[in-house]
Amino acid sequence: MSDALVPVKFHVNGRAVDTRVPDDLPLIDFLQEALGLSGTRLCCGIGVCKACTVAARRSPGSQAQPMLACSTPVALLQGQSITTVEGTGSMERPSAVQRAFLEHFAFQCGYCTPGFVMATEMLLARLRVQPVKRAQLDAAIEDAVGQHICRCTGYARYHQAIRAVVLAEKGLVTA
Repeated sequence: MSDALVPVKFHVNGRAVDTRVPDDLPLIDFLQEALGLSGTRLCCGIGVCKACTVAARRSPGSQAQPMLACSTPVALLQGQSITTVEGTGSMERPSAVQRAFLEHFAFQCGYCTPGFVMATEMLLARLRVQPVKRAQLDAAIEDAVGQHICRCTGYARYHQAIRAVVLAEKGLVTA
């Protein structure tokens, strides 16, 4: 860890963060240690498994893009807005995605689930702006979560849950 501290201002789940961090501090460590947000998971640590996926808006009003919290230094987040799995729903009020994952028994151990939730939330946001034809839905789902690794091999159920949540929201799929 570097000794150089860098000032950075950004948002996490709508909350302003104004701090000084080592220039190489990974976002995953900051989320868990400084903010107490333990939902984002560290698995491979090299950005391959996608368990640590969060949503990042680089500027206000921009479309959220996937960001890997294990390999993104906090120092690079100046002015950005980050949403973690905690920012999508709660135990009392789960998001539509979280409900669909539960209803379809989409996960076993649940370790990779936060990454799948975040990728699905970003897919829904993209489809709200640019709907997809029904014949292209499976390809859109694969594009959103196809690189995510589930060690328990829950892929089919994740895809079924994602398909269900997309089809349940009007206007995301066209004929």
